[in-house]
Amino acid sequence: MTATWKIELIPVPVTDVDRAKAFYERIGFSADIDSQVHEGLRFVQFTPPGSACSIALGVGITDKTPGTQEIQVVVPDAHDARKHLLAAGVEASEVDAQPWGNFVHFRDPDGNKWSLQAIASRPNG
Repeated sequence: MTATWKIELIPVPVTDVDRAKAFYERIGFSADIDSQVHEGLRFVQFTPPGSACSIALGVGITDKTPGTQEIQVVVPDAHDARKHLLAAGVEASEVDAQPWGNFVHFRDPDGNKWSLQAIASRPNG
């Protein structure tokens, strides 16, 4: 039997936790938890709409340099996703049509890169 593996959490390095928290709330991510575990650890978790995987930001979460994380997610419609981002005041790329899907790119306030991909179907279903 093959085990099921599901990605649970991706750390996102940020310089200002509260600024990042406001950004992700503004684009519609669900704020799951904001906990000051101890002086060197603040854990803030967000889940994108409809996602089973969350992101974590805060203090003491990752040693990565802010602005170096890249995350790609699948959305139903790249054009709608772009409109949503623009309405939330987020700078987003034009829709980039590729044979394997339509893409929209944006960055959070620290420069972490997000790619939104709309695909008709996956080869493996």
